[in-house]
Order: sequence, then structure tokens, then C-alpha cells
Amino acid sequence: MIPQPDDSELLDAYSTAVIHAVETVGPAVVKIEAGRGAGSGVLFTPDGLILTNSHVVDGGKTLTAVMPDGRSLRADLVGQDADTDLAVVRIDASGGPALPWATLGDSRAVRVGQVAIAIGNPYGFHHSVTAGVVSALGRSLRAKSGRLMDDIIQTDASLNPGNSGGPLVTSRGEVMGVNTAMILPAQGLCFAIASNTARYVAARLIRDGRIRRSYIGVAGQTVPIPRAVARANQLAVSAGVLVVSVEPNSPATSGGLRDGDVVLAFAGEPVTGIDDLHRLLTDERIGTPAAVSILRFARRRQLTIVPSEKTPLA
Repeated sequence: MIPQPDDSELLDAYSTAVIHAVETVGPAVVKIEAGRGAGSGVLFTPDGLILTNSHVVDGGKTLTAVMPDGRSLRADLVGQDADTDLAVVRIDASGGPALPWATLGDSRAVRVGQVAIAIGNPYGFHHSVTAGVVSALGRSLRAKSGRLMDDIIQTDASLNPGNSGGPLVTSRGEVMGVNTAMILPAQGLCFAIASNTARYVAARLIRDGRIRRSYIGVAGQTVPIPRAVARANQLAVSAGVLVVSVEPNSPATSGGLRDGDVVLAFAGEPVTGIDDLHRLLTDERIGTPAAVSILRFARRRQLTIVPSEKTPLA
């Protein structure tokens, strides 16, 4: 009979894994003070770039990063994206000790049930650690901007106000996600933006200071397609996007889209709701003609729309 490890051995192994992760990533976790509030962030490059949440830095005229050793350093906003709730800030620690930094892991390798460790500054309690497991993968979460965020990691590692922007860490000491939200008053429902999303967004923010997205200039809402209309037009979808309004001088106006049309497909991809349309309006679509399938007066029609670049005012 194979001897089984006793509980103390298992608990010691778990403690050792958590301690290793905290000692590896903890020195790179900072407190972000943004005037009206505060949150957390994680250094992810040796030259002082910090990942945090957009909602942590939004509206902050001056930013300060408080290091684990107590140093307060001025932080400058590199860029932010409200639609993914991510931001990058930079600190200059030249003349001081070398900055610690954490490694962004591959979130595709994350598995449900594995240990998840959150490090941050909840309610101002500096450098607090909580641990749990990955509860689910591939969740969707609505950003404050109204846009749907995909590929969200759900965890039961306890998060509180102030944890936002801090890292969710594997037992190997790699960042699997950036903590972003909890659902109150529920317990154990906490969420992090996957590290692969954070890596992509951070690269674009560093390059451009923002995320470029395409834009067609419509306001719409998800509506069901009546079965009789779907059968008559041989439609494979049961819902679409009702165009509530079309902005003047927009790509949608130029392409012939009208109020009351129902968008069924965009660039060959089915559109069963407003979130599908948002997902398809990427930077690759800017300036590229896209075939748009619509219903107008219950009959199917095809239009061509050339998306333009979305600006902050668009």
C-alpha cells in the first residue's frame, strides 16, 4: 500500500508555493495614488513600466507610485483604455536601486482549480496577500465604458477596493491576470483581466498611448428576429442589432445604413448582438471595406461600409 502524505505535508507544500509566489512578485507590486483614490499596480519591465486598471488612474491629475520599501515616486500616464480597464504608467527611479519587475505569464496555460494569489493594497492596507483558486476561465464582464470585456479569469481569492490593478499570480510566481473587479455583496466572485490581454493592450498603449478601434457611427440594440422573417430570408441567426440612430457624416451614413435596419452580419461574421459588433470593430478594419448584411422592411439586403478610426469624441 502506497503511503499517503499527511495533511501537514500538504499544507506545508501549499504554504511554500504561496510564499514563493509572494516573494517573487511582491517586490514589484506598488500602490497607485491618484488624488481621489488609490489602487494597486505591478511593475512588468525593468525600466519602470507599471500595469494597473484604467479606473484607478482615470481623472487623476497627479499619480504617485508607492514602492514596497516605502519610496514614493512620481508616475506619468503612458496610456489607458477604459474598454479593457487597463492602463500603463511609468516611474523614473534613476539614481536609486534597480527596480524589481514581474513576469507576465501565458494565461492560455491557466487551468480551473489551480492556485491563484492576489497581491495588492485593499483599503490602503499596504501589500496584502490573499489566496484561492481559479474558479472559471473565459468569463465576460462589462467595463465601466459599457463595452464587454472577454477572456476574464474568475477567482475566489478575496479582492477588496484597493486591490484593483494588482496582480493575480500563479504558484510559479508569474502574473496570470490583472485584478479588476468583485461583485458585492457576493463572496468569492472576483475577476482579473487575463495576462495575454494585458500584454497585448500594454504593447499598444506603449506604442500609441491608446487602443485604436474602428467605428461606423451607429447606436443599436439587440433584438430577436421573428421566425417567419428568418425562414423567409433563410437566416441562420435568431437575433441581430436594430439600428436606433445613425450619426451624420459617419461611415454608416456613407454606406447607406438607416434607422430601423437590423444588422445581421459584418465582414462575413454573424452579428447576433451589439457585443458581437463591438468585437468585430478592431483596428484592422480601419479603412477596409466590409460587407454588411441587414434586414430592411423584413427583406435581406447587402451594404458596404468602410469603418474609420474611432476618436475619443466619436
